[in-house]
Amino acid sequence: MTEDREDTTCPATTEPAAVETAPAPAKDSSTAEEPGVRAPARRRRGPGPFALIALPGLVASTGVVAFLALTGGLDTAPASDPGSAQPAVSNVDGSYVPWLRRATADCAVAGVTPALLAAHIDQLSGWQDDSASLSGHGIARFTDAGWKAWGRDDDGNGNASPHDAVDAIMALGRQDCSLAEKVTALRTRGAVNGDVADLTLAAHTAGLDEVRKAGNVPVAARAFVAGVRKRLPRYDALVRQNPEQDGGRLSGALLRPPVAVLTVTSPFGSRTHPLTKVTKLHTGVDFGAQQGAQVSAAREGRVEFAGMTSAYGYRVVIDHGTIDGKRLETTYSHLSVLQVRAGQSVSAGAPVGLVGSTGLSTGPHLHFEVLLDGQYTDPEAWLTDGA
Repeated sequence: MTEDREDTTCPATTEPAAVETAPAPAKDSSTAEEPGVRAPARRRRGPGPFALIALPGLVASTGVVAFLALTGGLDTAPASDPGSAQPAVSNVDGSYVPWLRRATADCAVAGVTPALLAAHIDQLSGWQDDSASLSGHGIARFTDAGWKAWGRDDDGNGNASPHDAVDAIMALGRQDCSLAEKVTALRTRGAVNGDVADLTLAAHTAGLDEVRKAGNVPVAARAFVAGVRKRLPRYDALVRQNPEQDGGRLSGALLRPPVAVLTVTSPFGSRTHPLTKVTKLHTGVDFGAQQGAQVSAAREGRVEFAGMTSAYGYRVVIDHGTIDGKRLETTYSHLSVLQVRAGQSVSAGAPVGLVGSTGLSTGPHLHFEVLLDGQYTDPEAWLTDGA
């Protein structure tokens, strides 16, 4: 389990700047008094308009700017370059990348990539399933008719729904690939011109007939296409950061990673519990992850338990059948949300819940266990080729 960390960083203190005294100006030799010669008297002049009006304001504004700069209230960093890299993706994590790949794997048309599909979803909904949306259902904003045409139970949880993120990703992938094939045929005949991906996005938002009439991306769809293109670099980066691993599983491994990034914060083996202070076997491995990160089934199977427990918080137990005559089970604990129910069949990679810190936990993480014939084993061996 992740342990609490005390923030020992002290706030930086700023020493007041030393005030330098300007040296007295050197006497100009051209005006030096000669012995016996009386210098002409200089007429004293009062302050001019600039000194009376502008100078006090200039001094005051300079003082304010200096104060803000010293206290951090003034951002003195240079303005960002419009062509600089896009910010990191915050609306979706890497656990969806295998599904984005699968959704576009059978697309015979170049241009409809996992990153494009992810950027398309971001432009449609920001990856937010707003059930109150008037434009459609789920993250892909499907209408009832659209879902009837393209929706399926792709994650095998027994319910095909546009509000199921995996089902929505796969359905939009099928729709985009179908539109891409149609605009490619139009382009081959010379009926339209332009990039296949742009024409596909335009056909999705404005309709294929409008694309055909315009002969390219119609005016009504240009803002939408530009929005997707703007988001594309960040999703290209996300896909690169999550390389394909034999369908989401390392070569030779028997289980796929239950979270996108396997950051071990507490390994399998004997340890002192951070809360109870009791030393005993840590029956699984803790993977550090952000609150709300997707947790996926490590192998296809049947959900034995999905509910609340006192120590493990929200917990899911999946029975994967037998391997060499021995029953294999995996567990997923401290979840914030359950996405499956007992008795449900799941496929490998199907969502089972979201990372949380319920039960006896010091912070968001996934406690993942592997049991073989009821005996706890080291999960890391099953996630590599050492099982």
